[in-house]
Amino acid sequence: MPPLIIEAALNGATPRSRNPHVPVAPAEIADAALAAIDAGAAIVHTHIERMDLTGDAAVARYMEGYAPVLAARPDAILWGTVATGADVEARFGHYRGLARAGVRMGAFDPGSVNLGTHGDDGLPGASFVYATSYRDIAWLAALHDAERLAPAIAIYEPGWLRTVLAYQQAGRLPRGAFVKLYFGGRYNFLDGRRSAVTFGLPPTERALDAYLELLEGTGLPWAVAAIGDDVVDTGLAALAIARGGHVRVGLEDFGGERQPHNLELIAEVVALARAAGRPVATTAQAAQMLDLPR
Repeated sequence: MPPLIIEAALNGATPRSRNPHVPVAPAEIADAALAAIDAGAAIVHTHIERMDLTGDAAVARYMEGYAPVLAARPDAILWGTVATGADVEARFGHYRGLARAGVRMGAFDPGSVNLGTHGDDGLPGASFVYATSYRDIAWLAALHDAERLAPAIAIYEPGWLRTVLAYQQAGRLPRGAFVKLYFGGRYNFLDGRRSAVTFGLPPTERALDAYLELLEGTGLPWAVAAIGDDVVDTGLAALAIARGGHVRVGLEDFGGERQPHNLELIAEVVALARAAGRPVATTAQAAQMLDLPR
């Protein structure tokens, strides 16, 4: 078994009203990222508090939090999220500046999905379409290649993975790819309520088997994530550890009745790895395993 790569998604869109332990300000993000790395996270993912910031403004705000981390840990593997905007440049163009500032990964979202929650009648209610067209995906692949960014690949639906595999089979998947299998959990990650309205496959062993069938023979490194749930409580983390995969955890993804800290969630995964006899990857080991381009 290779060492276990833990990715810590520290904040996302989770508000402090849902969990008071979410880091928001740049100084909080820097402290939380360094603590996460010390606790066993090889990769750290964060958002800034305003997704409407694009281009240089977004880069500047991210680097307020990332620069102290890179000063203390030059090998840190960090990546931020997309921005809101009218076109692919507005949404993803800030990755260009982040790469040149020392960030080593960027988002690579190969598809479109409805994200929402339920209304009073239990049916799908408030929602938005998160859309990345085939043309936009090609643009993203070119950006990652040009800036030598490793693609952090989110898989919300099985079709997204099939697009990734088409890029791999054509020899066009950017170097350093890390596939994150996102399973839709019991709690809606938009508002934190328990809900049957979600995306993708449920966080179960049979659902994981379906993804692993698609991945068989590809050699792509993969991780599990329970979006709107607890990746440990669902059993997904233990399954991934046993099968040679990796684990994403953190307050961005977490859904449930408790209010944990990021370090608590990381520690739970580390404990599972130790119980299974599998070492936890350092940042340097993760970079080598993923073949990061920088």
